[in-house]
Amino acid sequence: MSTAVPFGSAADGPDSGAPQRSGLLDLLGVAAVVLDAEGRIALWSPQAESLFGYTAQEALGQFAGRLLVHEQHLDLVVKLFTEVMGTGQSWAGAFPVRRKDGSTRLVEFRNMRLLDDRGDFYALGIATDEATLRQAERDVALSTRLVSQSPIGLAVLDTDLRYLAVNPALERMNGVPAEEHLGRSVREVLPFLEVAEIEAALRQVLQTGRPLVDEYTVGRTPADPDHDHAWSVSYYRLEDPGGRVLGVAGLLVDVTDRHRAATEAARARRRLALLADGSARIGTTLEVERTARELADVAVPEVADVAAVDILDSVLEDRPPTAPGARPALFRALAVKAAYPNAAVDAADPPGHLASYGADRLVTQCVRTGRPILIRHVEERDLARIARDPEAAALLARAGVHTYLTTPLIARGGVLGALGLTRARNPLPFDEDDLTLAGELADRAAVCIDNARLYQSLRDAAVTLQRSLLPDRPPQQRGLEIATRYQPAGTTIEVGGDWFDVIPLVGEKTALVVGDVMGSGINAATTMGRLRTATSTLADLDIPPADVLRHIDKITSGLNQYATCAYAVYDPHHARCHIAVAGHLPPVLVRAGRPPELLDLPTGVPLGVGGIAFEDTSFGLRPGDQLVLYTDGLVETRHHAIDERLALLLHLLDGPDRPLEDTCDRLLDALRDPDDHDDVAVLIARPR
Repeated sequence: MSTAVPFGSAADGPDSGAPQRSGLLDLLGVAAVVLDAEGRIALWSPQAESLFGYTAQEALGQFAGRLLVHEQHLDLVVKLFTEVMGTGQSWAGAFPVRRKDGSTRLVEFRNMRLLDDRGDFYALGIATDEATLRQAERDVALSTRLVSQSPIGLAVLDTDLRYLAVNPALERMNGVPAEEHLGRSVREVLPFLEVAEIEAALRQVLQTGRPLVDEYTVGRTPADPDHDHAWSVSYYRLEDPGGRVLGVAGLLVDVTDRHRAATEAARARRRLALLADGSARIGTTLEVERTARELADVAVPEVADVAAVDILDSVLEDRPPTAPGARPALFRALAVKAAYPNAAVDAADPPGHLASYGADRLVTQCVRTGRPILIRHVEERDLARIARDPEAAALLARAGVHTYLTTPLIARGGVLGALGLTRARNPLPFDEDDLTLAGELADRAAVCIDNARLYQSLRDAAVTLQRSLLPDRPPQQRGLEIATRYQPAGTTIEVGGDWFDVIPLVGEKTALVVGDVMGSGINAATTMGRLRTATSTLADLDIPPADVLRHIDKITSGLNQYATCAYAVYDPHHARCHIAVAGHLPPVLVRAGRPPELLDLPTGVPLGVGGIAFEDTSFGLRPGDQLVLYTDGLVETRHHAIDERLALLLHLLDGPDRPLEDTCDRLLDALRDPDDHDDVAVLIARPR
């Protein structure tokens, strides 16, 4: 409790020598008048001078009745005075008094008999203005009712921050009776709250006199110990009329509903932002593993401390899913993400790992039923149903996992796998909003994962088809060293129409072919297969390259397709090469000891245009020389000029002799991007 300060003591500050205003008494201006037994004024206070208008010199010794009372009231006053003096009984009431200026004022009196040490009687009159007294009474009564009936909590604390008073509203808010507040600190009454912050704010107001208005605080009280409440709190310093600090008053308004609404609105905004972020970040590529990692990255740490994405192995292998029953489910882990290092990460299956989960496991039930599972408060028995084995359950317990959520990844009516979420450091349990949010993220990711899975499956089939239409290994001709490469496009599921071929001819000659059917897809691949077959058949006729292209042009026109082609025949006996080009990029000739050059050939028109003749060109091709044939996918890009890319090709072919296989790899490594949208074929021939 605060220590009482004696009136006028040094503790009152620099002006402590001056009398301190008493507050209510000073407001009432209470006057004291003492009369002797005959009714003469013996004592006259300064307040009496203010109330009645007479100075002490003017009043002392005068008959009070004659001085202060109108003549019509004089007999009554004398009677009342006589009764008080004779009986000793006090008299109280309001009486009209005549002031010095002749005006009349209604004054509230309290009269009583006094006895001194000599046995003489006196009359003491205490008086104040009746209107002022009634106003003070109304103010006190009104203040008392306002405080007691107000829905706003009110607390008054002394300078030691101990409760002096609380109103009923604060009793209800705190769940503590008023009498259990009095004399105790906030820490003693409400240990659930952030007491240090509250006391710091109270001391600041007490020391500075600057009020704190509409500050928010959140916590729990005995009135509702299981739920957080929010209050708007205002503090201001209390002072008496003389400026002496009495303590601090606090006004508290319960704004829990408003706080919860604002919190829910903020959570809704975060959920929408997270969904928007997920839409932008999930499914950026057609790769199953990367899409799974993107889902886990979005979920952590906004939704969970640890996220794991597991896909049914049957889905990845494109097998029918296991029928519901008591059999385990085989999962392949694709992604694990943690907000911070913890043992729960070790409990999850590492990416790429195959794990079998029994029918009693929650993730198995999730994918078998296609329904999410939420465990708000995880208990020890739940860990055994979450983890794959007892060791993993122990790791989850050590990490402090206290809440769990798993939701299925569903796309096109089929369950692909599950997203598993846990919290340990985050103290909030998962709720229905978290379940909805996780479900929406999982749904978006599932479609992307399924698209990536279908893309990968179709692309694998497309590449297999394309490779099946190309020679497994080109034959090595006598006196001719050959290396080839085919690389499918990196960003499309559709097969391309690029091909190469090496065809043995009579007289130890060899036909070297590189072509590119325009477009992509099954039609392009089919056309490529037909043209390759036709080229091989026509090559057996041992006719000039221009005639071969002329016949192929007719076949291509009938297929409603277009293609480019470079057809060359190497004759080792004459060390010459005959070539014709149909709209194709110029081959590169690399002569020993000389810079590589693009062959200046009649370009011709693409196959399928029809009606335009092709021209033969011949050049020497001696041992050590190299002829490089390629399709446009090797050099054409969306961001570089073709002349710039052809110059880079020549630069890469310049330099010391190296194995042809190494040269193929060098070209693809330097010129090809893994995400290029076109396939490429390369054929390099070098006479021995």
